Amino acid sequence: MNWEKKEISADQVKDIANRYGCDLLTASILVRRDITSGEAVRYFLESDVRHLRNPFLLSGMEDAVERILAAKEEGERVLVFGDRDVDGITSTSLLVRHLKQLGIDVRWQVPQGDDAYGLSVEAVQQFAADYGTLIITVDCGISNIEEIRAALDLGIDVIVVDHHNPQEVLPEAYVIINPKLKNSPYPFRDLCGCGVTYKLVSALRFAQKSELFGQNICLLTTRPTNDAFVVEAVQLRNLVEVGRLTETIIPGMVHLEQTRLLPFLKDQQIFTWDGALQKKAFAKMFGTAIEVYMLDIAPEIGKVLPAVAGKSLLRIKELSRIAKYAEKSATELDVFINLFVSFVQKKEAWYGEEDQQDLQLAALGTIADLMPLRDENRIIVRSGLAAMETKARSGVSDLLFKQGLAGRHLNATDLAWQLCPVINAAGRMGKPDRAVRLLLEDDPVTREALANEVLEMNESRKKLGTDIWNIVEPMAQASLEAYSNNLAIAFGPEIHRGVTGIMASKMVNRFKVPSLVVAFNGENTVTGSLRSSRGYDLRSLLEQCSDLFLDWGGHDFAAGFSMHKSNWEAFLERLKLIAAAMELGDSEDEELIQIDAELPLKYMTADLLKLVDLFEPYGEDNNPLTFMAKKVKIIDISLMGKNEAKHVKLTIDTGTYKWPAVYWQAAEKVKREFDLNDMVDMVFRVNRNYFNGNETPQLIIRDIKRTGTWEEEQAL
Repeated sequence: MNWEKKEISADQVKDIANRYGCDLLTASILVRRDITSGEAVRYFLESDVRHLRNPFLLSGMEDAVERILAAKEEGERVLVFGDRDVDGITSTSLLVRHLKQLGIDVRWQVPQGDDAYGLSVEAVQQFAADYGTLIITVDCGISNIEEIRAALDLGIDVIVVDHHNPQEVLPEAYVIINPKLKNSPYPFRDLCGCGVTYKLVSALRFAQKSELFGQNICLLTTRPTNDAFVVEAVQLRNLVEVGRLTETIIPGMVHLEQTRLLPFLKDQQIFTWDGALQKKAFAKMFGTAIEVYMLDIAPEIGKVLPAVAGKSLLRIKELSRIAKYAEKSATELDVFINLFVSFVQKKEAWYGEEDQQDLQLAALGTIADLMPLRDENRIIVRSGLAAMETKARSGVSDLLFKQGLAGRHLNATDLAWQLCPVINAAGRMGKPDRAVRLLLEDDPVTREALANEVLEMNESRKKLGTDIWNIVEPMAQASLEAYSNNLAIAFGPEIHRGVTGIMASKMVNRFKVPSLVVAFNGENTVTGSLRSSRGYDLRSLLEQCSDLFLDWGGHDFAAGFSMHKSNWEAFLERLKLIAAAMELGDSEDEELIQIDAELPLKYMTADLLKLVDLFEPYGEDNNPLTFMAKKVKIIDISLMGKNEAKHVKLTIDTGTYKWPAVYWQAAEKVKREFDLNDMVDMVFRVNRNYFNGNETPQLIIRDIKRTGTWEEEQAL
């Protein structure tokens, strides 16, 4: 293996440390990972849910909330239609529970057995026959053009809540909520489906709790400058900025009617900070005959946020955690906006116990759907994990207990390896409704039975995957030459549609090229899953074959489709042409280990876990921290393995601390590349080991390079 530690600027590291109040080691890792903008740094250093983005930044959110509340008022029947994977199962469970709490007549449906992905015309027709009037799709719907047209013809409104890539033509839905819509104002496109559903539920909760829903309000400040005053005002709707005005006024030079202020402030409730001071400023600018009604909100905010009581906005700016992440210097008005939003959130208990329950499902969906762990996804997952540790929601708690995760510190890897696959197995085995029921069920006895059933399906899924891999691997190997060594394909009736995604992912790991696995699930249709490799954007392939598909969609690097079997041969021939023209990124034969930091030995203590925890959660687009330490001593070696000793357990002496360490698949390297009492340089990760209820820090060795023996080192 090759090691690489990226060269970085010491001045930039110091600047990051000073600007954001972190230590130099943390700052150096941020810089080495190109996390340097205020917005990017914010989501690594902050965990508070107040940093989550406002759900009303999503296009169509207010319309969706109003339509759902209208359904509640009119006693309408609502259908929530989701997907069969973890993201769809959690999305369905999250929204259904909340709609029930609102008192809405709601039922739900997810694809069963060999049902196609997404909303079906049959489901629409059945719901219409049951006098339904509103369908909400979650984690699907963006590609269901014909099905939503059928709903419209039957007098049913459809709200699409999705996160998959939109196609050129959008469905005729009542409203579409999707951060990937073209020209979407939402600043982060990579929410999972349950993340978008969580935003909808958060918006519904705001509408139920707050008198501010759907109302325009104005925040206003003034400040003197030379012989004039600068008036700054912002219009907010659902706490989202929708307009801003800055006007410089020279006292006695203009009337209020001659400024832009009057039309901007007209017919709105105006809040200000230090109302007496603002009124004096307006009297100086326009005379005492003019009076603008402004409500001084400072005393009310001070009661809810005591830390800011009696302070000026200028002073509060110096204390603001949010303001320090702004790319340009925050104005007093910016500080006022942040204060007002925090005030409303705290006063109306936005992030109470219900929200903590919801975040657990959003965290599961985010991890399972391999969403990048950047931006607000980090807070969603962090908060969801913390909530699971404190009080896991029904269904989740049952699985945590049965998987041996209850009562311990949880990280994203625990969910990715031990919780998400269990939930996913229900969908892969054609019974996703069991997992939805598990997450919705209140009766503990019924939940126990459902949890056991889902766990049994996971065991069946594992065996099925092993059996089918023995078929898929040689078929994929043989396909490479026909597809210019740029694409691997496996297909046939013996492939279960529930494991096509898993098989495609395994093929990517095995062959290092984009991979396609297709199940022939019946006489007339086939269903395929694609996974990308080496930076290839799957949209290019799918768009070139769209005329052959019944349905298709997904993400940039994971997608799927269904089509008539009669198009299969034409599809294979077209794939040969597409594969020949593919441009893939480089594939390194020898792994390159990127080092986040070289640690002096005095840093090699259990306190390293605090740094590791700061950069949690780890996963997509945020690999675990990798450190390097030089000239440490191996003081104990033993081999591990059930049937065959493949792994190595070591004890590493770093001078101040003796570390237990594990080196996977390294048994053959003992005595050849390192041995007892050797002095070595090593690259490693740090995690927690759990055994018999005890938690201990340990190193996971990634590579070792011998530098000499301890005796040789002493002789120098």
